[in-house]
Amino acid sequence: MVKVTYIAADGTETIVDAREGDNVMQTALDNDVDGIVGECGGAMMCATCHCYVDEDWRDQTGARQAGEDDMLECAADEVKPSSRLSCQIRLTHAVDGLVVHLPRDQV
Repeated sequence: MVKVTYIAADGTETIVDAREGDNVMQTALDNDVDGIVGECGGAMMCATCHCYVDEDWRDQTGARQAGEDDMLECAADEVKPSSRLSCQIRLTHAVDGLVVHLPRDQV
């Protein structure tokens, strides 16, 4: 299992155990984490799974995938250098303990 901490815009933390190979978006949906909508189901066709990767984890999660920048232009909240589509962050043991911050608005 891989631990992921989701920090809501109000500072509330939710820590969940995820299956290796899943993505950050699906893990949030499976665990009823408020702040991730995932309208397109992870097809990278929306920005309702926008998150901010914690500064300490940006190197481990890597750069944005091709197409993420285009979708992030549709994000409801501010896009920052740490912005990612959580559907594009695959969970592996290399990111065990990952921390992501959730924007105030998704839609």
